[in-house]
Amino acid sequence: MCRCVSCLLIPLLVATYACAPSSDPDATDVANEVAGQPSDWFIDGARASGLEFLHINGASGNYYYPEILPPGAGFLDYDNDGDLDACLAQGYPLDTENTRGPLTCFRNDLDRDSNDAQTLRFTDVTVAAGFVTPGFGLGMATGDVNNDGWIDLLVTTYGPVQLYRNNGDGTFSDISSSSGLTATVGFGVSAAFVDYDRDGWLDLYVGHNVDYQLDNPITCDNRAGARDYCPPETYGGTPDHLYHNNGDGQFVDVSDTALIGGTFGPALGVVTADYDGDGWTDIYVANDATENILWINQHDGTFRDNALLSGAAVSATGVAEASMGVDAGDFDNDGDEDLFMTHITAEGNNLYVNDGQGQFVDRSTPSGLGPGSFPYTGWGTTWFDFDNDGWLDLLALNGTVIANQERLDAPFPYDQRNSLFRNQQTGRFEDVTDQAGTVFEHSHVGRGAAFGDVDNDGDLDVLIGNDAGMAQLLLNNIGNRHHWLGLRLTGGGGRDMLGARIVIRREGAPTLSRRARTDGSYASANDPRVLVGLGDFTTKPSVTVFWPTGEVENWADVNIDHWISLEQGTGQTQTP
Repeated sequence: MCRCVSCLLIPLLVATYACAPSSDPDATDVANEVAGQPSDWFIDGARASGLEFLHINGASGNYYYPEILPPGAGFLDYDNDGDLDACLAQGYPLDTENTRGPLTCFRNDLDRDSNDAQTLRFTDVTVAAGFVTPGFGLGMATGDVNNDGWIDLLVTTYGPVQLYRNNGDGTFSDISSSSGLTATVGFGVSAAFVDYDRDGWLDLYVGHNVDYQLDNPITCDNRAGARDYCPPETYGGTPDHLYHNNGDGQFVDVSDTALIGGTFGPALGVVTADYDGDGWTDIYVANDATENILWINQHDGTFRDNALLSGAAVSATGVAEASMGVDAGDFDNDGDEDLFMTHITAEGNNLYVNDGQGQFVDRSTPSGLGPGSFPYTGWGTTWFDFDNDGWLDLLALNGTVIANQERLDAPFPYDQRNSLFRNQQTGRFEDVTDQAGTVFEHSHVGRGAAFGDVDNDGDLDVLIGNDAGMAQLLLNNIGNRHHWLGLRLTGGGGRDMLGARIVIRREGAPTLSRRARTDGSYASANDPRVLVGLGDFTTKPSVTVFWPTGEVENWADVNIDHWISLEQGTGQTQTP
């Protein structure tokens, strides 16, 4: 078999929802380019499509804390050709001089032939696109910061954030300094673009992690008595930062006046949504080993932390747990945003169910999500309807932070299997990991996960960043067996309207609520488009869009099983 992966193609037969046959590879056998069988729910198409990425965390035996955190992943259509491109955070040995940029990016050259068969092919464009500013990459966030219709990219690093403006010609310019974002001391992992004041410009929240320097003399041992990575509480957290977008290319740090009463900790996950149903976007922060934060929007440019009063700060037992990845979504189809977050081994992942007014109940145990995750340390995660039945499911990437004593012969012995949970539509979830395909049989040091329809076939795929390992591209082979609705929500200039909430009404079927976003998961950026599973429902639904600027519009009889765009100002106006 050809060893040059850029010359290999994956045929994706949209009409029959099938993939080309291939054998299950050994994890070390790069000659087997496609991992999985045609009957598998997911197959790994990274290498065969040219998306060949090996993460370098630079681990040299010094156990530098940042080595255990990356890499984040991102989906973004940076060239506006209608398909998703891909980026992954990249590192380097922290005890050497840095000459490497903070990420690697791939252009998606998705083709469709006369027989409606698609070819997924990626090309490394890192240098050509201009991602060359040195930095130890951790994660990323995406959004159109200047409202020109081209998506921009923020990279979190061990150091200041880096903001790259999309020039619209396939290149990016580093505007970190000129935009006012480089003055903040400390380092962030996850960040989110959010129009918190409804002025039509995307602002920025950066969740900062710990107060750590490479010359820190503290050392830590694991339970076996061997040296290992120290937990974050060893170093202490640093305050998060909120930046207001002035609309003139400048971001102003408004943290001191806008973020009121928060107990900052080592932040690892950030997700924005309207948790209390008042039409204004709020911000939830997953902190590692300290109380989580729920910033409730006060409509005047300020936020108040309501996490403890709302039941979303600590578990039902009153314990602050090690939250890493986080996401918000309406898993029970009752119209509000519920919260899920991943935790360290033996704590179990958490499900907080929203009552519609921003009050939460911990349902981790009765849902099955808590007990089903006790053996694992979870990171990237997202509510996503992988089988398009109209109910949101969950994927959790796993990878421990304490060396696996049975795997000490591995180069980086922190690997675990990932977990896939299917929504049973009753408030409970079934662990279907063993049914999902051979790619779930292997273990990796999972970290960032980006979700999006990379092949535009009507189901959600997953880009996975593995610490000190090869990236994976899980291609969904089951979702488009059901009907679906794909929406891109745009405003003036063609920009993606992050924070827009949509309501899909179907006669004789549950009403569905989703939102346009790129945040959530862990250190990663998702597809800004909205893909809604419809199950066996075939009638054209109506779609109501609650725009982040406050306007409400309706579209009737929307075509299904297609990707379409809804532009603000072109629907039937409704009273908010």
